[in-house]
Amino acid sequence: MTGAREGAAAAREATVHLLLRVGLPRDPRATRHLGTFLAVTAATVLVTRALLAASGYPQLGGEGLHIAHVLWGGLLMAVAFLLLLSFLGPVLRPIGAVVGGIGFGLFVDEVGKFVTDDNDYFYEPTAAIIYATVVALGLVVEALHGRRPRDPREALAGALDDAVAGVVGGFTPDARSRAWRRLEEAGEVPGAAETAALLRAVREDHEELPDPVAAVARGTVRVLHVLVRARFVPWVAVVLLVGTAGVTVTRGLLGWGELGGLWWVAAGVVVSGAVGVAFAVVGLLRVGRDAVEGYRWFRRSVLVSLLVTQFFLFRLSEWDASWGLLVDLLLLGVVSAELAVLRRAAEERGAATETGARTDALAAEAPAGGVTGVADTAATTDAKGTRQVR
Repeated sequence: MTGAREGAAAAREATVHLLLRVGLPRDPRATRHLGTFLAVTAATVLVTRALLAASGYPQLGGEGLHIAHVLWGGLLMAVAFLLLLSFLGPVLRPIGAVVGGIGFGLFVDEVGKFVTDDNDYFYEPTAAIIYATVVALGLVVEALHGRRPRDPREALAGALDDAVAGVVGGFTPDARSRAWRRLEEAGEVPGAAETAALLRAVREDHEELPDPVAAVARGTVRVLHVLVRARFVPWVAVVLLVGTAGVTVTRGLLGWGELGGLWWVAAGVVVSGAVGVAFAVVGLLRVGRDAVEGYRWFRRSVLVSLLVTQFFLFRLSEWDASWGLLVDLLLLGVVSAELAVLRRAAEERGAATETGARTDALAAEAPAGGVTGVADTAATTDAKGTRQVR
């Protein structure tokens, strides 16, 4: 018996992911922090370029010195590392993501100087290089956090991470609720009972530290869901999606002959734009029969544009393509918000159907004269189902 238990434990351990075996659980909020880092990086590059263009590209320094903003970027990244490596717990991670994003944006903005022999800040492919860097980092984030479901032990580690801040500063109601949700997700893994005792022991604290990143995220989600409640807005987004994809293909065809040896740039615009159009058309054909599936295809169309087409557009028209990027981001937000609404509605319909089926089954199995008892049981079942839907 002991040998069987040891064998089962060894089998479970063999299935543990390598990162967990070396003690590297993923942060449950990592995608938000990394998304903040990448968004702030992109915004920093655009704002820096705009301010430099508006001020005539001044140089800080004199007497043979030029203090490039890549140095300020390195300093801010060092400050972010100093903060993140100095303190335990999740409190400083949003701040580190913002400071690090600004620093990395200032750093990567000057990549043109370091890939050319004449230190050319205005090197034409710079925009495409920066965009490809941000996209590549985004794909790395997706590979780390989007491909593998969270292990129960990672959820337990997330609850303990929240407790790190709580044991010294107390729990606000929201922080305590978040920690309990992660502990519930962990289930009955070793250490869960002890963690529950720790969470109960943490004192109450009603002073919430300001989190501007979370506030912006909540505000953005709220605005997007308000937009999709107006039923014409998602359809305007779809029309705009198809229209911009068609314009992209046309732009690539018109620029084909103007690029000479860079014909592959126009080819990339045309091919990726055509794929985006095809995905959007598939979405239009399917959205009438299955709205969730249709909007999944719309989202794929936007992602093709963001991940592939925009790279070639930045090389084709340099910084003018930033307007197309903003449109794509807006479309992705609206389409994703509508998809979330449709999925939630489908889940609620499924829960209601399941509740009705249980009620019918109870009524069919009830003995004659047991109508009252069945009615009471059905009412209880319906109440439970309603609470689950809510």
